[in-house]
Amino acid sequence: MKNTRSREWFQAPEYYGFARRAWLRSEGFPADVFDGKPVIGICNSWSELNNCNLHLRDVAAAVKRGVWAAGGVPLEFPTISLGEMFMRPTTMMYRNLMAMDVEESIRANPLDAVVLLCGCDKTTPAQLMGAASADIPAMVVPGGPMLAGEWRGQRLGSGTDGKKLFDQYRTGRLTEEEWCEIEGCIARTSGHCGVMGTASTMTSLAEALGMTLPGSANIPAPDSRRLAMAELSGRAVVDMIEPGLTPSRIMTRAAFENAITVLMALGGSTNAVIHLIAIAGRLGIDLTLEDFDRISRRTACIVNVKPSGEYLMEDLFYAGGIPAVMHRIQDQLDGDCATVNGKTIGENISGAQSRNDAVIRPRDQPLYAEGGIAILHGNLAPHGAVIKQSAASKHLLQHRGRALVFETRDEMLAQVDREDLPVDRDTVLVMRNCGPKGAPGFPEWGHIPMPRKLLNEGVTDMVRISDARMSGTSFGTVVLHVAPESAIGGPLALVETGDEIVLDVPGRKLELRVPADELERRSRSFTPPAAHYTRGYGRLFLDHVTQADLGCDFDFLRP
Repeated sequence: MKNTRSREWFQAPEYYGFARRAWLRSEGFPADVFDGKPVIGICNSWSELNNCNLHLRDVAAAVKRGVWAAGGVPLEFPTISLGEMFMRPTTMMYRNLMAMDVEESIRANPLDAVVLLCGCDKTTPAQLMGAASADIPAMVVPGGPMLAGEWRGQRLGSGTDGKKLFDQYRTGRLTEEEWCEIEGCIARTSGHCGVMGTASTMTSLAEALGMTLPGSANIPAPDSRRLAMAELSGRAVVDMIEPGLTPSRIMTRAAFENAITVLMALGGSTNAVIHLIAIAGRLGIDLTLEDFDRISRRTACIVNVKPSGEYLMEDLFYAGGIPAVMHRIQDQLDGDCATVNGKTIGENISGAQSRNDAVIRPRDQPLYAEGGIAILHGNLAPHGAVIKQSAASKHLLQHRGRALVFETRDEMLAQVDREDLPVDRDTVLVMRNCGPKGAPGFPEWGHIPMPRKLLNEGVTDMVRISDARMSGTSFGTVVLHVAPESAIGGPLALVETGDEIVLDVPGRKLELRVPADELERRSRSFTPPAAHYTRGYGRLFLDHVTQADLGCDFDFLRP
């Protein structure tokens, strides 16, 4: 039966079977709504505190049309929503909470399948984590990217171009009036950031994993095809119930390797490393940083979208979207992986073609010869660190310089605009206490602003290192996710201003040139910072979050 699970609630012989039917009928449903029809949950992360997901009520209505047409009963329910722009200290602090909300809402309710409505950065991985743990048939319907902004003839991608323009404003090259004009046009529709930031990356990877209908990820939020795809998804999810197409059958080890391959071809967000490890961990699949680097070395970055390239997400959609990208690298993918529509990845991408080779580059004309992300190791990052090499400056990928250390982000912000800051173009900025426990919550503080002094000298990039994350919309030669983090005594805690640091991205090395006995001496005097929370969810987070290389999930949520 298609509604085996929901029947346990509504067809139970005792009093509560009657009561549940009666209570649902109070919502205006007729009696025959229970007559063999499967119940489809619509997990909606809509919120007015999350502009990226503001249109998801309309998307939910379209999904409902599809569910009804396929003979199901759609029941929409809310979860918390993680708005990247508004939440403090960071949405990453609450990704695991949302994943628990999604999992328990699915597990506790009479649902035969669920449709996950997502968009903004952490909403997609949180829903996939929760759905993986609940493991009933599930499908993702992304909200899509916003349309490009435009200012004085310049197309603007939210996030990436905002950061570049802010540096011009900081240094007096843009007036207050011009800055105000930009504020009014850089984010002009609903939908998530229109560049290859974390939101675009994670919805694209949901498609690469097989968890969306093909072509779903990149349709712009205001495009009518977004609603059409939502309705088709509502129809398709009903057909997942009978064959038992659960997340554990779709998101296999091979599917995750496909997703990592697509991540590298996209030049996607470094945050995807953490999220994919966390999602896989919910299914008992042990992804490691070495898996990412192995796949990165064999996969060229071919998608020419900001911040690695020059185009925007709507251009990628017009060029053929994720199916076209996957078709171009199909020999590097496992085409036998299952997807939510009952077909294999290979079948879904067989007819896809790139319609714009400037956006989806041919394999022999890549944007970058390797994948967008590289994994670094060394005595400064014994458990690994990441760098988005496709968005870094080539001349800095092999670099040696003296450290200037900031103990906290507040200290960095208080000093970075000083005209007498002791930096030059070779200096390596180091910021600590920004990791999962140290910040707390692992915020996107890694894009340390360029010092005003250097901007005034015409220097636009320098090596920056931290145990923080960075927005996928950001750019520059920035080393992130240094593990173990400084707050628990990782080597980053031992760096002193003036120490020499060597970055060698081709060699995958991050080294602190300080003798081992000196580091041992420094470690003996290390004192961890005071805990940020002593109660509530914050205390739970600090007590149970894992480090960056393990996905920052809670230790008790991995099987």
